Amino acid sequence: MADRAPELVIRNLRAKVEELDREILKGVNLEVRKGEIHAIMGPNGSGKSTLANVLMGNPFYVVTGGEVLYKGRDLLEMTPDERAREGLFIAFQYPVAIPGVNFASFLRTALSARRGYEHELIPVSEFQKILREKLELLRLDPSIVTRYVNEGFSGGEKKRAEILQMAILEPEMAIMDETDSGLDIDAVKVVAENVNRLFEQAQGNMGIVLITHYSRILHYIRPHYVHVMLDGRIVISGGPELADELEQTGYEGLQAQFAEVAAETTTSQPVRRAGKIFWVAH
Repeated sequence: MADRAPELVIRNLRAKVEELDREILKGVNLEVRKGEIHAIMGPNGSGKSTLANVLMGNPFYVVTGGEVLYKGRDLLEMTPDERAREGLFIAFQYPVAIPGVNFASFLRTALSARRGYEHELIPVSEFQKILREKLELLRLDPSIVTRYVNEGFSGGEKKRAEILQMAILEPEMAIMDETDSGLDIDAVKVVAENVNRLFEQAQGNMGIVLITHYSRILHYIRPHYVHVMLDGRIVISGGPELADELEQTGYEGLQAQFAEVAAETTTSQPVRRAGKIFWVAH
C-alpha cells in the first residue's frame, strides 16, 4: 500500500471553532491511502471530532493554518457538496433527523449527485436494484428506507443508516466520527461487521479514517495504523498493537509524557521527546 500516492494529505492543519479564539487543532499531520484503515484515538476534547468537521467543511470551524489535499486538490477550497461528490464521506457521531424526508428518496438524490446527474435523478429501476443489493449485503431490514431520515430511530438504527448511506455512495475516503458512540456491544459488532463488508467489497479503492474514544470497535475493525491525538496534535502513531496497549494503560501515561514535552519545548528546540511522545513545534 505504501507505494500508492496518499489520497488524503493533511499538513500542519490548525483550526478553531468560529466564535472562539482558542485553537483546537494545533498542527495535525496525516496521510491516508486507499486500502488503508487509520484509527484516530484520544481522550475527549483532544480535537478528533473537530478534525472530522473540518475535513467535511462544517462552516462553524475556521481553518487558521496548514493545508489539506484530497486527490491532489486543495480540499479546503471545495464546498461540502463538492467534497461529497468527489467521494469524501462522513459518518456523524450524532446523526440528525430530517422529518418529512423519506430515507429512500434521500438516498436516491444523494446517489444521483455522487454519480454526476445534473438535472435528473438516477432511474428508479437502477436505484432500486442498487438499494436491494446494499440492503442484502448489510443484512438490513428493508423497512428502514420507508421511514423519514433518522426520525424515531434508535442509536443503533441511526448508525446502521449511516453505513447504508456509505454503502450506496461508495466513497473513496470515509471519515467515521465515533461511530461506536452510544452503542451497546452487540450494536458495535453489527456496525463493525458492516464496515468490514464495505471495505472488503471496495477491494482497495476506499480508505477509512476511524475516529474513536474507546478501543472496543477496533476489536472488530482492525486498523492498519493507530494514531493518538492529544491537545490538537497527533502525538504518536503505530500499528494495531497501540490500541491494545491503550486499552490496558489508558491515556494518562501518554498525557504525562505530553505535558513533559510541552513544558520543555521552545522554538530553539523544535523537536523534543519524552517516552513515546514526539513534539514538533510549529
